[in-house]
Amino acid sequence: MEKAIATLRLSRTVQAIIPLYSSAMISGLGFSMVLPAIPVFVTEFGVSVGAAAQVITAFALGRFVATPLSGFMVDRFGSRKTMVAGPALVGLAAAAAAAMPWFWVVLAAMFVVGAGDVLWAIGREIAGIDLVRLEQRGRLMSGFHGTHTAALAVGPLVGGILIERAGYQAIFVVFAALALAAVLLGTIAHEAYPRPAESAPRRARSLRRMLSPARRLEAMVGLVKQIEQPLRATYAVLVFATFSSFVFRMTLQAMLPLYAGSQLGFSPAQIGVLFSISGVLVVAMILPAGFIIDKVGRKWATVPSTGLPALAFVLLPFSDTFLQLAVLVSVMGVANGLSLGSLATSTYDVLPPAVRGRLQAMRRTIAEIGGVGAPLVGGVLANAYNPGVPFIVYAPILLAGALLLAFVGRETLVKQGATGRVP
Repeated sequence: MEKAIATLRLSRTVQAIIPLYSSAMISGLGFSMVLPAIPVFVTEFGVSVGAAAQVITAFALGRFVATPLSGFMVDRFGSRKTMVAGPALVGLAAAAAAAMPWFWVVLAAMFVVGAGDVLWAIGREIAGIDLVRLEQRGRLMSGFHGTHTAALAVGPLVGGILIERAGYQAIFVVFAALALAAVLLGTIAHEAYPRPAESAPRRARSLRRMLSPARRLEAMVGLVKQIEQPLRATYAVLVFATFSSFVFRMTLQAMLPLYAGSQLGFSPAQIGVLFSISGVLVVAMILPAGFIIDKVGRKWATVPSTGLPALAFVLLPFSDTFLQLAVLVSVMGVANGLSLGSLATSTYDVLPPAVRGRLQAMRRTIAEIGGVGAPLVGGVLANAYNPGVPFIVYAPILLAGALLLAFVGRETLVKQGATGRVP
């Protein structure tokens, strides 16, 4: 009887997770379908190549601006409402981009898509975390990020076919339809219940804090104080490690093509193969990473995922053959795969449920600063010296993240049979 009940519970959990994974796939597929349309915007709207590329900047800015608000909304209203509101915003924006023939509408739409996407993402993460036991979180988060990464790899192919057959509007129509499907999935998704309702004056004070920089800083400090005292340093380390992880990923995406192309003279096809090698290894690491995070230890994933890129960054400017770069990119692909959900899982381990949305959003907001700033500073360094210099400059940041995770942050995995949340 007990085994039958356990099987039934597992079945219900799996059934509840399927809509969340489906939403992660839809999110990655929908956004990445837009990428092949960037050169089409040049001819379609008569804008420059640089202006057309700003659709990605608009998306990133939307995520950056909406991340703090998304954490507040998840904590206040619960995961189900945010999993409905997020894709609803995305769908409306995509429909507007398909219907209105102006480039500024496409830019505005991508900003809204970014805002809706981050609300959607945090909602489904917290719904998933609420469904599984602590020792299953790594596999859950690895699956989330892996599903999203796989969809990101397929989306450009789907988008390119749609554009060739029906024009750029087709990708936004399909994107809107996918978002509508995600809205329906959100209505049946698991609800991670919000905090008990508070009085109107308290809500008003919370909103004022969000609008005032001084109040916002005070509120952030107050949120961190709700973490248990021994775990606050671990949270700070995880925030910095996430920042360094974003520096690593965005620098690799922005600087590797410049270094391999302008410095070494590799063809676009060769550069594409390098990124394909990394992408295949990231997807291949989904299951191993989840097992390591849940069965061996969170640090066994977080430390190598930050330390290995530091080593690769040091060696990369001294590599001048395709084979050497392929080896280093492979190492970074494995590291990126180990990072799939490991930092997020470790953070959820230390956060009180009542504020986990806002504190996860705070971690991501700080990380987004690294993601936006690293390519900008890297571009300045590349212009002043050469495209290999940014890798040397950023390597100490990655090394610092790995050392802090190894020696300052706590191991947050609780083994089966242990009591308490974090040892």
